[in-house]
Amino acid sequence: MKTVEEIKAAIQAAVPGAGVEFVPNPSPCAQHSLRLTPGRAVEIARFLRDDPELAFDFCSNVTGVDWLDKETSEKVKVKRTVNKTVDGVEQAVEETVEETHKHVEPGYLEAVYHLYSMAKRHGPLVIRMRTVNRTDQVELPSLTPIWRGAEFQEREVFDLYGIVFKGHPDLRRILMWDGFKDYPMRKDYVDPDDYEYEPTAHDAVLKRAQAHQAAAEK
Repeated sequence: MKTVEEIKAAIQAAVPGAGVEFVPNPSPCAQHSLRLTPGRAVEIARFLRDDPELAFDFCSNVTGVDWLDKETSEKVKVKRTVNKTVDGVEQAVEETVEETHKHVEPGYLEAVYHLYSMAKRHGPLVIRMRTVNRTDQVELPSLTPIWRGAEFQEREVFDLYGIVFKGHPDLRRILMWDGFKDYPMRKDYVDPDDYEYEPTAHDAVLKRAQAHQAAAEK
């Protein structure tokens, strides 16, 4: 099998202008991956499947990742004019001071696919796509039209993370019921305090249910 860098080069040669980013994995497994630009992802996926040498004809796994907003700090030296008393005389003096600037990088959701070639007996190749944010721009193209095995797994990612796969043939909840709200695998998911649907509530669950009932009776 070609290296991930070689596969990236093959994609760029076959799909001109395709956005493909090499994502290194510093862990001992060194399972590097490729991040695809969503707008060209279906075209790239078709090439990965149909190219005679690569022939990634099987998608074994699809999962989601929730990346929360990330706050970073950076120390910056800036010049400031301050008033100081020098020899009994107050005067403006320019000084260089160090300030801490904070930046917030918006979070996003990510879909990750593991591909194999049954024909060539190689893999996996890990490809990924990310949404614009975690709120109102959570759409990604479905790769089910390329790999049929992604159908149920994309539904799981939709159900548990909230990624909306455009072009999916049957996108609906698969684990949670239709009326369920929120997405249980997101990192900021909060368990509900109403466990009345649990017939044998006990321990911490029972305490939360009792607290909810008491609040409702007020």
